[in-house]
Amino acid sequence: MSELDTYVSPFSTRYSSREMQQLFSARHRAELWRRLWVLLAQTEMEMGLPVTQEQVDELKAHVTDIDFDKAAAYEKQLRHDVMAHIRAYADQCPLAAPIIHLGATSCYVGDNSDSLIQQDALRLIHARLVAVLRALRGFAWQYRALPVLAYTHFQPAQPTTLGKRASLWMNDLLSDIEECEHLMAVHRPLGCKGTTGTQASFLELFHGDAEKARLLDEAIVRKMGFDAVQPVTGQTYSRKWDGRVLSFLAQVGVTAHKFAADLRLLAHEKEVEEPFEQKQVGSSAMPYKRNPMRAERMSALSRHLILNAENGLMTAAEQWLERTLDDSANRRIALSEGFLCADAVLSLFLNVASGLTVHEKVIEKHLREELPFMATENLLMEAVEQGGDRQKLHEKIRVQALQAGRRVKDEGQPPALLEALAQDPDFPLTMDEIGRRLDPALYTGCAREQTERFILHEVDPLLARCAQEEAAVQPIDL
Repeated sequence: MSELDTYVSPFSTRYSSREMQQLFSARHRAELWRRLWVLLAQTEMEMGLPVTQEQVDELKAHVTDIDFDKAAAYEKQLRHDVMAHIRAYADQCPLAAPIIHLGATSCYVGDNSDSLIQQDALRLIHARLVAVLRALRGFAWQYRALPVLAYTHFQPAQPTTLGKRASLWMNDLLSDIEECEHLMAVHRPLGCKGTTGTQASFLELFHGDAEKARLLDEAIVRKMGFDAVQPVTGQTYSRKWDGRVLSFLAQVGVTAHKFAADLRLLAHEKEVEEPFEQKQVGSSAMPYKRNPMRAERMSALSRHLILNAENGLMTAAEQWLERTLDDSANRRIALSEGFLCADAVLSLFLNVASGLTVHEKVIEKHLREELPFMATENLLMEAVEQGGDRQKLHEKIRVQALQAGRRVKDEGQPPALLEALAQDPDFPLTMDEIGRRLDPALYTGCAREQTERFILHEVDPLLARCAQEEAAVQPIDL
């Protein structure tokens, strides 16, 4: 039976990067289990338990040469994945077999490997977020002064600049980066807590010495690369942590979806479009079409990412007392697919943000069509300064604006609003005077200054701090 005859996750075949797939692969997880068993044996030896250097060396020698077929055969008999891998490891390490997993429960390797994988996955997500921010930074700076029609309720409102609009996308990315960094900073693994979190088995191994049990717990976690261990747990670390991680990934989905939705609207307006390759096909039926397929895919995957957060929250809420096993099957799917989905979304995000196409003539056309309406407030104030009656002029503008709107909507004609005002004997401005006040840049407020200040004082310091970060982060080396 070939791969084509069985279901394969789209994240593996279409969407997610090789780096993220490797982090959640069966091989990587199994190797982490063995590295954790090495850490346990080595630390127990250092603390005086009957573990020899020869046993530790034997375990180290067989960390990567895993017999997955044998492990699968054992699991078919035992119905327990961790015990199956212990048996397969013991077959390769007869000298160390008696001390593999000494004092531990399955969650020692299960939860601690999850922590290691998540920390590396968070690092990779962080790198992706920074790369997208860097791409949008260049775009926002380039177009920081370009006036564009801004919308509220997707109805024309006051102008802004294209760079200012991009700063809104970047501001969301900044919050995601900060949250990612916070999660990595406060991440605490399970450590060695035993069956119900009391460390009773380790207390027995150390003949009642609670201090040694505590030191073992802390030493393992430091060797894993973390600063601190979970202070209290049941058999597992609190599943609220998974809820926090998946909720963060959902926030990444929110950021990406907002950007993708905005781009799809702008593509409809023919103002800004995603990259489109020379031989790309937009539609199987309509050769002329240029669909925003990348943005649409971002929207689709982001919805999945947002909804996936509920898995983590519900699983945490459903845990009984010191633990139940109804978390396991859900976590196998929700955590891996959550990270794979976020990775896919951010890869698309970077691709699109790095190749945005701006159609300045269309942007200018749309501004010119709407600017007569938007300029009326400024024209009203100028007319009053020249001696006009504010209330009478306001009424004239209101009446003329309604008529201009009907010409646009009902007749498909230009609004001719400003021409009508200039011809009104009670309106004290000529068409030339009105024309001089129709520069779109006069109506963008502080958009350029806000964008420059935001980039220079918020974005650039973060990018400088992250300048040495590689796009693909290597897993923690135990």
